[in-house]
Amino acid sequence: FKRNKKIKAVVSTQSTGGYVAAHSENLAMAVIVSKGVVQLAIALQEEQEDHIQAAAAWALGQAGRHTPEHAKAVAQANVLPTLLQCYLRAGSSEDLQTKAKKALKNILQKCVHLPALEPLLHDAPPNILKHVVAQFSKVLPHDAKARRLFVTSGGLKKVQEIKAEPGSALMEYINIINGCYPEEIVRYYSPGYSERLLERIDNHMPIMTN
Repeated sequence: FKRNKKIKAVVSTQSTGGYVAAHSENLAMAVIVSKGVVQLAIALQEEQEDHIQAAAAWALGQAGRHTPEHAKAVAQANVLPTLLQCYLRAGSSEDLQTKAKKALKNILQKCVHLPALEPLLHDAPPNILKHVVAQFSKVLPHDAKARRLFVTSGGLKKVQEIKAEPGSALMEYINIINGCYPEEIVRYYSPGYSERLLERIDNHMPIMTN
């Protein structure tokens, strides 16, 4: 009970900080530096009451929406997967779902810290996924190390599995990402490629030598 009261007090205080953070980059960074984001992340993960989680989600979205530095600081508190869970959870209130979705969008549109984004490639629905893929399409063309990590982590393979509508913004982002790699690499990670290789092996006639 005491812990519950403490969490509510923290969220109440940091929500006030959220109103401040909404209007000023410097004040938003002050909220981050004062460990406000950490406290809000704890509340979002541990609190059971939707209205408290909704207040925490809103404040996090306000703190992370200004610049890539703000978004990275918020994302590094590991709030993105939790915000996604709050948004997707069937039992979440409409207010919590709305605020979690808005916070995700606010943070994602500024976040270029790719390690924090990659888990969402696997779990996010299409309306959130497009914001995630958009950020990769901004960073990968300019960062060779990130391009290599994106392959070894399974990110490029996952992007090939996304079913995007032709001509959509999501398809455009995927094309930009694919354009960062040699064609044979993209083809290798495309769905069904290993089966096609095995089929070629089955159909290949060995060259016999005397």
